[in-house]
Amino acid sequence: MTSPASPRHPGAGPLPVIAPQGEFDYGTVPWLQEQIDTAVNEHGGVILDAGGITFIDSTVLTLILATHQRTHLRLANLHPRLTQVFGVYGIDHVLNIYPTVDAARTT
Repeated sequence: MTSPASPRHPGAGPLPVIAPQGEFDYGTVPWLQEQIDTAVNEHGGVILDAGGITFIDSTVLTLILATHQRTHLRLANLHPRLTQVFGVYGIDHVLNIYPTVDAARTT
């Protein structure tokens, strides 16, 4: 996997939405990483519609935090399980979380 290019200014256009479904862990995180990297390289950021994600492990948490640090990441429509996990680790206060994809788009 190649490292992503420097992100463009987030105002360069609308951010694409990635809406993965199911469980994500060490074995499936490369697919998610590739989707995020492609969006970031092409658009300078990404909206992650997390409504369909039912489980994540620490590798996905690491991916989300690393993406947040290097580019413009917006999380939307969090599944209640993710809301709970983010709250337990206190990262819900660090990330850009929106109740809906539309809310994430209009910010």
